[in-house]
Amino acid sequence: MAKTLFDKLWDAHCVLAEADGNSLIAIDRVFLHERTGSVALESIIDSGHKPRDPKTVFATMDHIVSNQAGRGRDEARTPGGDVFITATRDAAKKTGINLIDVLDADQGIVHVISPELGIAQPGLTLVCPDSHTCSQGALGALAWGIGSTDAEHAIVTGTLRLKKPPQMRITVTGQLGANATAKDLALHIIAQYGAAGAKRCAVEYAGGAVEALSIEARLTLCNMAVEFAAFTAIIAPDKKTSEYLKGRRFAPTGSAWQQALQDWKNLFTEDDAEFDYDYVIKAEDVRPTVTWGTSPAQAVTITGKVPNDADEAALSYMGLSTGDVLIEQAIGGAFIGSCTNSRLSDLRAAAKVLDGRKVKAGITAICVPGSMSVRRAAEDEGLDEIFRNAGFQWGAAGCAFCFYAGGETFAPGTRVISSTNRNFEGRQGPNVRTHLASPAIVAASAIAGHICDPASL
Repeated sequence: MAKTLFDKLWDAHCVLAEADGNSLIAIDRVFLHERTGSVALESIIDSGHKPRDPKTVFATMDHIVSNQAGRGRDEARTPGGDVFITATRDAAKKTGINLIDVLDADQGIVHVISPELGIAQPGLTLVCPDSHTCSQGALGALAWGIGSTDAEHAIVTGTLRLKKPPQMRITVTGQLGANATAKDLALHIIAQYGAAGAKRCAVEYAGGAVEALSIEARLTLCNMAVEFAAFTAIIAPDKKTSEYLKGRRFAPTGSAWQQALQDWKNLFTEDDAEFDYDYVIKAEDVRPTVTWGTSPAQAVTITGKVPNDADEAALSYMGLSTGDVLIEQAIGGAFIGSCTNSRLSDLRAAAKVLDGRKVKAGITAICVPGSMSVRRAAEDEGLDEIFRNAGFQWGAAGCAFCFYAGGETFAPGTRVISSTNRNFEGRQGPNVRTHLASPAIVAASAIAGHICDPASL
């Protein structure tokens, strides 16, 4: 039978297929962060076990680190959070795994630095105790989120036991419009099929519009597959993928690089391969999009209105009514960052909107690059000055205001436009009302003082 890309990755890593339908899958890479990684590492130490291969395990500090530059970064932005940082650091050193510490030049959000360091590669399996691990499927890796107990098991044994999920293909035909982004495409898909629309499938994104995306845009698209209820997301590697990975810190070199290029050519879905679900989307139907409710599925085009059948609980929390026009909604906060939209191309898009303009008085506007590498690259281009001159705070790398875990956040009741991935109740702080959008829309809204289409500035 013809095989899908997912079939090939699964079969290549299947150590044992069990009679009950479960399989033992070999794990090539494990990535940890300080909020969950310390739990797995300390359990390994306490049990007397050791990592099977410490070189394949990585840990970084990203979720609760301070977003202030300098030595003060050692302090957590979450009250009491310092213990997670110190515990992860100590356990990583005891177990001999790769540690990317708070003040390291390569520090950043796990799903940003894993691709940019070449840790995620086509054909590899990669797991992390974080739900947005599916982002890294953009490179043709089989990557998914797990819990701390599974992380411990994967580190010690190099395997995980799980049942093969069903498969879904979403083919995006045509070309995205000039003002539509991968973030808009992700929100469009979730709005069209629902927050449970992926049915826990392994989702392959395909088609001309997906092939046309940059690697960073593909990372954004795959990132939000978990908001679509996918097991993981994946995109077949191509020339863009190899060009992106060449020369990166953990990418193959020499003859191993040449062998990798040959191997990656086989990572595609064969003609006539069958999927459990097969959908087609026209790229020209995708418009700049923003959420109105408390689920990423509750989204409309930026010039749209809150639908007449809108969920009452979501309306109550968001302080909206059916028929409200989104671009008329005043905001009090704007955030650009997170593993969804904090890469250099995202910051460039926002800076293009901000250049020569000022954030409206009274709005708290924050930009936090996804990695210190991205931060340095942005500063080399002068993007930080554009953000600062416009009135944005310029942070050091981390998850920052993507989620609230205590400590600093937006004031209760603030309406915030955000380039993040989740708009759940309380996600960005108690009673904070979050609207998800692309970095360009966030920037335009900060300038206008209300939700705003960049094209209207």
